[in-house]
Amino acid sequence: MILKEKNGVLLFQFPNLAKFSDVRHGIFTKNCGHSKNPYQSMNVSLSVGDNDSDVKENRRIISKCMGGNELVFANQVHETNVLILSKNNPPPIEKAFGKPDVGDAMVTDIPEKFLLVQVADCQAVLMYDPFRRVVANVHCGWRGSVNNIIGKTIKIMTDVWGCNASHIVAGISPSLGPCCAEFINYKTEIPDRLWKYKDRSNHFDFWSLSLDQLCNSGVLIENICLSQICTKCNTHLFFSFRGQKTTGRTAAVIGLIYA
Repeated sequence: MILKEKNGVLLFQFPNLAKFSDVRHGIFTKNCGHSKNPYQSMNVSLSVGDNDSDVKENRRIISKCMGGNELVFANQVHETNVLILSKNNPPPIEKAFGKPDVGDAMVTDIPEKFLLVQVADCQAVLMYDPFRRVVANVHCGWRGSVNNIIGKTIKIMTDVWGCNASHIVAGISPSLGPCCAEFINYKTEIPDRLWKYKDRSNHFDFWSLSLDQLCNSGVLIENICLSQICTKCNTHLFFSFRGQKTTGRTAAVIGLIYA
C-alpha cells in the first residue's frame, strides 16, 4: 500500500486503484482527528460512545480529503445486505449525518457519492469496474466472510450493472491478520468447509479467504491488492477491537468523480 498525506491527514491507498483518475479512495488511519481517548483521534463512528461533535468534525475532514464529496454510510450489522445506489433508481438511503439504511456493503454508479465503511479489525474490500464505472465498498468481518458477502456484492455488480468480474479491481484493507485472528469457539462459529483456513493454534487466515472469494467470483488475482497489515499488531495506526475493546472506527472510502 502507498502512504499518502492530504491536507495534513495520513491515509493509505491501493496502487492498483490509485492509477485510475476517475476514482478517489483512501484507508484512513486512526490519527489526525479530533476525538479524545479512548477514541483518539480519527474515529468516524457515532455508535461507540464518542462525542458526536468530534465524530462529525472527523467526517468533515475525511470528506475534504475526498474532494469535499458526500459521504454515504450504512448501518453495519455483520450481515450480508448490499445497498444499491443507482442512477436509474436511487434508494432512500440517508446521508452521512442521518440514520443510515441497514447493510454491510454498498455499490454505486453515481459520481460524488463516496461510500464509507467503518472498521476496527474487520476488512474493508474496495472494488471498481473501470468499464462500467461502478464502485463498491464491503464491510467484511468474520460473519460476512463466512456468508461470502464479497461474492454477493460482485453478483449485484454483475446483475444490476452488467459488470464483468474479470474487469474488477479490488483492494483488501488492513484488518485482523492470521497472526491474531484466534477463534477458540470456531467449531460452533465457523463452518467446517472453512477450517482449511485455520492453523494448529486456532487462528484463521481471513485474508486468504477473501482472496479466494474474489477469485472464485471471477476477479483476476493480478487485479487484487492485499494490504497484509494486521490492525491488532499496528494499533499506533489503526483501531483494533480485539486489541483495545473500547475503541473507535477507522474509515475506508471509495467514490467516483466526474471524468
